[in-house]
Amino acid sequence: MKVIETKSAPGAIGPYSQAFITGNMVITSGQIPVNPADGSIADGISEQTRQSCLNVKAILEAAGSSMEKVVKTTCFLADMGDFAAFNEVYAQYFTGKPARSCVAVKTLPKNVLCEIEAIAEL
Repeated sequence: MKVIETKSAPGAIGPYSQAFITGNMVITSGQIPVNPADGSIADGISEQTRQSCLNVKAILEAAGSSMEKVVKTTCFLADMGDFAAFNEVYAQYFTGKPARSCVAVKTLPKNVLCEIEAIAEL
């Protein structure tokens, strides 16, 4: 296994890695919408979804993969009422329509509105 770490995505805020490569797969940790440049968090589900997607993209690229090679995502929403707006932005990044689970949770780290994790081929 190989640990993936990039400054192009937020650093871990706990005892975990941004991602691991194992075999021919890269598995990311959940990415919340923290801007890696300044630590800010945008307002609103659309901008937060966009930043979470960009963070996943940065990690996948650091591992030698891409958004087009994602086979599975798991998505967490603070409010299922944001589902349609989340999907609108998500679809712009995950164009291959990977398998997905999407659930609502009580709270997310830093009280963000969404979190996305991914599994992709190398």
